[in-house]
Amino acid sequence: MPHTSPLDAASLAPSHDAPQHRPRPLPLFLDLLRNETAENPDRMRAALKGLRAYQNAPRPPRPPAMPVVAEAGRARLRDYGGEGPPIVFVPSLINPPNVLDLTPEKSLLRWLATQGVRPLLVDWGDPGAEDRNMSVAGHVEQLLLPMLDALGEPATLAGYCVGGTMALAAAARAPVRSLVLLATPWHFSGFPEGARSFLADLWERAAPLADHLGLLPIEVLQTSFWQLDRTRTIAKFEGFSTVDPDSDTARGFVALEDWASDGPPLTYAAGRELIEDFFTADLPGRSEWQVGGAPVDPAALSCPVLNIISSKDRIVPAASAPQLGERKMLDLGHVGMVVGSRARTSLWEPLAHWLLRS
Repeated sequence: MPHTSPLDAASLAPSHDAPQHRPRPLPLFLDLLRNETAENPDRMRAALKGLRAYQNAPRPPRPPAMPVVAEAGRARLRDYGGEGPPIVFVPSLINPPNVLDLTPEKSLLRWLATQGVRPLLVDWGDPGAEDRNMSVAGHVEQLLLPMLDALGEPATLAGYCVGGTMALAAAARAPVRSLVLLATPWHFSGFPEGARSFLADLWERAAPLADHLGLLPIEVLQTSFWQLDRTRTIAKFEGFSTVDPDSDTARGFVALEDWASDGPPLTYAAGRELIEDFFTADLPGRSEWQVGGAPVDPAALSCPVLNIISSKDRIVPAASAPQLGERKMLDLGHVGMVVGSRARTSLWEPLAHWLLRS
């Protein structure tokens, strides 16, 4: 039987595949499951049962997209309603933006719209091969900044994950009311050396395919997230095997795992910049990342900054956070801080309070 590399698997699944094909890339997930449970048949059976339950779970129809108030290229700025000054949420390029609007019960944006602010969400759209040369900086310059300008008034920027890295750069290039950073990496040398080396090796193998396609399939990066905590990646499906399929817990699990397995590819240039210039060279942390023709220096920002950091974040460690602004430490995970059971009291409410007084 021929050897199947991560690149082979990454090229198989379409962007919005059927639930039966998830988690993506499914062949590599099954390899991981088999390796993690090989010495414990009971664990393997439970994990496979949980996997089948997840794949076969009913999915409610997706709500209609929110109205567009600005656009630039393939990107759209979507309006979640509400009164008050605009708060532009900038999601990462790596997963879909709907983690901020996951379900009616777990929607930071819809909740904020009831609290006296007007949340707007950047929808990056799906890149094509014609976008191959648009780097992370290019997304800021060509998509984000023009949409901010179209608003006609300074907005607050709120960036999540690498979206925060991009929001910080935008705040250095355009007038903004304030800046909120949610689990945002800036000092990429603060990531564990093993994770940085793994990504560098992964990119070395993936670069030829990405160069050929003009795009980096999201499945390639998904495998790196699994490697951060292989045991937990499988254990959560073991746990799901005993969850009532009609419960809110089950519906939340399915929505979150679908989000994690979904998403468009990165452009070739964004993938290269993210891994070579960010994770390997740490250009942002050294104040050498160029956006708009000049290096971005966080210390030069004059706007108020709220910097929310998680002490339990396995994806963006606290050591990678920028050293600026009013720092708020949470003991929640990277995703749990936004959609977990304690997200409302730990993050949503303090965030709304800060936005209303900033």
